[in-house]
Amino acid sequence: MAKAIEIRPLAKEDEREGFSCGQPDLDRFFQHYAGQNQFKLRLAVTYVASLDGTIVGFATVAASSIERANIPSARLRKRLPAYPLPVLRLARMGVDTRAQGLGIGKALLRYTLTLAVEQRDRTGCVGVLTDAKAEAVSFYRDLGFVPVTEVREGLLHGEPLPMFLAIGTVAAALDR
Repeated sequence: MAKAIEIRPLAKEDEREGFSCGQPDLDRFFQHYAGQNQFKLRLAVTYVASLDGTIVGFATVAASSIERANIPSARLRKRLPAYPLPVLRLARMGVDTRAQGLGIGKALLRYTLTLAVEQRDRTGCVGVLTDAKAEAVSFYRDLGFVPVTEVREGLLHGEPLPMFLAIGTVAAALDR
């Protein structure tokens, strides 16, 4: 892609009304709740990707935790203590329909993975957890995310699939 993508935290003055990723629930979140969650409630931070000053994608992240028993890797589970473990939750991500296929989603995910490594180094983090919508499962799976099957039990068809990527895998991927 010839144009440079800028990724930065959402600003209060950012124009969000024209954004559409084709998922009404994600559009509604970004347009109406991302700012409230970031600036008023301080629950999460939304990062935006822009091209030529236009927002073409977003990723919302928050601190979270996962129980050791829910870590998909038995090898990793053995090494970790039996209390809630810190993760970076990729809560929501969307790319405007006019920019899909340009690598915006991968750029936002790479940025998110960088944040996870920074969290690991500053406060602790064992991985990245996301709730993948059905149409995004293969995107995350291709990048190494593994379904968190214990959390999946009881979910209805069409509900997001919790997926996990261990911080060691994240760090190795970023070093390439």
